[in-house]
Amino acid sequence: MPPRAPFFVPRLGCLLSLAFALAGCTSLSPEKQAERNRQLDDYRAGLKALRSGDLVSARQRLDSAVLTLGGLSVGDKTAKEARNYFKEESRKNFRGEPYERAMAFYYRGLLYWMDGEPDNARACFRSAAVQDMAPEIGITEADWTLLDYLDGLATVKLRGDGKDQLKRARKSARLNPPPDYDGQANVLVFLECGTGPTKYSAGEYGEQLRFRPGSAPGSLVQFVVNGQTNKFGPYDDLTYQATTRGGRLMDHILAGKAVFKTGADSFGDAAVVSGAILAIGGQGSRGAADEIGFGLLAAGLISKAVSAATTPAADTRTWDNLPNFISFAALRLAPGPHTAQIQFQTQTGQPVTTRAVTFTVAPDRDTVLFVSDRNL
Repeated sequence: MPPRAPFFVPRLGCLLSLAFALAGCTSLSPEKQAERNRQLDDYRAGLKALRSGDLVSARQRLDSAVLTLGGLSVGDKTAKEARNYFKEESRKNFRGEPYERAMAFYYRGLLYWMDGEPDNARACFRSAAVQDMAPEIGITEADWTLLDYLDGLATVKLRGDGKDQLKRARKSARLNPPPDYDGQANVLVFLECGTGPTKYSAGEYGEQLRFRPGSAPGSLVQFVVNGQTNKFGPYDDLTYQATTRGGRLMDHILAGKAVFKTGADSFGDAAVVSGAILAIGGQGSRGAADEIGFGLLAAGLISKAVSAATTPAADTRTWDNLPNFISFAALRLAPGPHTAQIQFQTQTGQPVTTRAVTFTVAPDRDTVLFVSDRNL
């Protein structure tokens, strides 16, 4: 009678089949892929519509974005799946990094103010600031200069104080300190320029989320109207915001998954080699070394399969039509039609882009202008 095989051998095929099944990759249907990217599509399309002057579409797409942001983090099955070791980050429904989520609320707030609703605008600016906080790691304050400044200005417009918001805005100012509030200013100019940061992955497993800096050749704005020349610099840098939370430099690494993959892979290598040696060495006697060797071999192969199934790669989907700098100006102008010459300049005053903009100042509410070097 031939010697009996080790007791676990009949189960080895099943165990390996299960392990390698984990490593298998299933492609997403077009419908699933579209759903996972819907938020990103709303971001991009909403901003594109805003720049083109299609305010109806801009409101619709940004409404969809901010409403989804309000509930997506609670009970989102795909976000839970992405936290699993065997799911890619890019398979989850896109929400964006904190700076991207903040900008969605920022643009929606701008549109609310354009519609004569500074109270809703203020709520959006506050929601935007919350995106920069991370109480779980001790970050309880945002450091976006313009978000706090606009929160305070809306408060002043609503006959509140606004001093605390102005203080916070000046405390976090890295580029240019914002001026005192002018409650009588009736023309609010939201400015942006450049191309925002983009994402890429680095590290052995692509688990490090990194950012290529954005750029803006013309970051100074000269605004000439009624013979008066006003110059404005940027208040917030989106490259800086992408790489920090509340001013703290963040290490964008999916460390848990990367460590798990490394550990599983290393254990698999060691177990396969050790198991093979013991199994071969015990072929003559089929003794304890044989049993242990086959056990280690099986465990090693399973561990290697599990390591192969672990997908720690960072999600590099990017809201890629964002600016790199945002700024703001508040002016007093008489009601009626006006034409302004707007010029984006380099830091040394050399013109980059120039255009005339015609607008009408309303007699009974703030007039809001949105000026981007992308739509000049």
